[in-house]
Amino acid sequence: METQVKNSNFNIVSKKKKSTSLSLGYNPYAKDKLYAILFLGPSLLFLTLFVFYPMLRTIYLSFFLTNNLGKPTVFVGLKNYLSLLSSSAYLNSLLATLIYVVAVSIFTIAIGLALAQAATRKVAGINFFRTIFSATMGVSVSVAAIFWLFIFNPSVGVLSQVFTALNLTPINWLTEPGWAMTSVVISTVWMNLGFTFLIFFGALQSVPYTLYEAAQIEGVSKNYQFFHITIPMISPTIFFVSIITLIESFKSFGLIDLMTAGGPNNATNLLVYRIYQDAFLNGNYGLASTESVILAVIIAIFTFIQFKVLEKRVTY
Repeated sequence: METQVKNSNFNIVSKKKKSTSLSLGYNPYAKDKLYAILFLGPSLLFLTLFVFYPMLRTIYLSFFLTNNLGKPTVFVGLKNYLSLLSSSAYLNSLLATLIYVVAVSIFTIAIGLALAQAATRKVAGINFFRTIFSATMGVSVSVAAIFWLFIFNPSVGVLSQVFTALNLTPINWLTEPGWAMTSVVISTVWMNLGFTFLIFFGALQSVPYTLYEAAQIEGVSKNYQFFHITIPMISPTIFFVSIITLIESFKSFGLIDLMTAGGPNNATNLLVYRIYQDAFLNGNYGLASTESVILAVIIAIFTFIQFKVLEKRVTY
C-alpha cells in the first residue's frame, strides 16, 4: 500500500511538473526536434538542390519550347510528348534501348550467377579466380572503353587477328549496326560482372551447407540442387540484382559515348544518349526534358512489373 501511494504521489508530481513546464512555454521535445533538423537538414538540402528541384524543373520544361540557354519561351502543353511518340527516330531509339536492357540484364545475371557458383568450389587457385571475377569493379568506364575498342578494332584488334588466323572474314564490330549493338552489350555485361559476382558470391556463402549434405544423402543431382535449393535460398538476392541491373542498364551512357557515339545509323542511340544529344549538343532542352520524363516513366513501369512478377517467386 505504501509503495502504491508513493508511486501515485510521484505520478502526480511529475504531471504537475510537465504541466508547469508546458505552461511556461518549455517543450521537452524541442531538443529532439533540433537534433533531427541538424542531422537530416544537410541531406534534405542536398536532395532538394540536386534531386527534387531538377526533377520538378525537368517536368516543368517538358511542357515548353526552350531557347539555347534552357529558358522556357512558349508553352506547348503535350505537343513535345506527342511529337516524340510519333517520331520514328525516337521509337527506334526506344526499341534499341529495350533490346539493350533485356540483353544486358539477362546475360549479367546469368553469367554473374554462374561465376559465383563456380567460385564456391574448393579447388586450388580459386582465390585467384575470385579476384579476377570481381576485378571489373575497379575499372573505370574510360579504361574499359579503350580496352574494348582495342579488342573490336577491325584492323589490329584481337578478334580480327583471331579471325584472320582461322581464315575467317573479320567482322566490323563497331561499324555495322547489328554488331555494334552486340559489342556494346558485351562490354557493358563485362563491366557489370564484378558487382554482380560479388553480390551473388556473398549470397551463396549464406546458404546452409546442411541442405546440400541432405540432398547428397538422398542422391539428388547437382542440377536439381541448384534449381531447388540454391535458387530459392538466394532468390531475394536475385530479385535485388535484377532490379539494380535493369535500372542501371536504362541509364547506360559512358561506354556508348566512347565506343559508338550512338552510331552507326543510330543503332546504339539509346534513350539516355539521345537526351544528351538533344540537350547539350542541339540545345533543345524542352525536348530533352520530355525524353527524360518518358524515360523515368518507362523505368518505373518496368520496376513495377518486376516487383509484381518476381517478388512472388522470392522465398524469405
